[in-house]
Amino acid sequence: MEPELASKLVNGLKAAGINFVTYLPETRLSQILPLMRQDEFFQLAPVASEAEGVSIAAGAALGGKQVASYMEGTGVFVSTYNLLTIAERFGIPMLLLVSYVGSAADKRNSFLYVRRGTRMIPVLEALGIEYQIVTDGENLETRIKDAVRMMHALKLPVVLLFTGEFTV
Repeated sequence: MEPELASKLVNGLKAAGINFVTYLPETRLSQILPLMRQDEFFQLAPVASEAEGVSIAAGAALGGKQVASYMEGTGVFVSTYNLLTIAERFGIPMLLLVSYVGSAADKRNSFLYVRRGTRMIPVLEALGIEYQIVTDGENLETRIKDAVRMMHALKLPVVLLFTGEFTV
């Protein structure tokens, strides 16, 4: 991802009020991490598993934080149980920042992840989780604010799937 796009993403999160982010770093969106570490507005929590990240973010949300959990696409599959048993059951608004690995627009697409990428949308729909596919930086701050507004209105997780320009 280009540095300008990473900065735009971080600024969008900040403008939307996201102040607590769990993360399991991956390669496509990782440029956002140094930017968030430099900004005292964000509290970051590195995790060993995406499922753990969802649970920690849920706890932070219950404590009054505006939360996001950043992960690779395969992390959605890993965290499914936690999304259902914690986030949905307790009505926890949470933004999932997901690199959409294996999507058709993934510039680093590899045969290893294509099958998983083609299953992402059906899995999110089966879970009843709202999502948006983000392929470029156009109106990015507005899209982030809209997703945050939706997660609060639903009191549920909402997913932003990053692909296209975010995978260069």
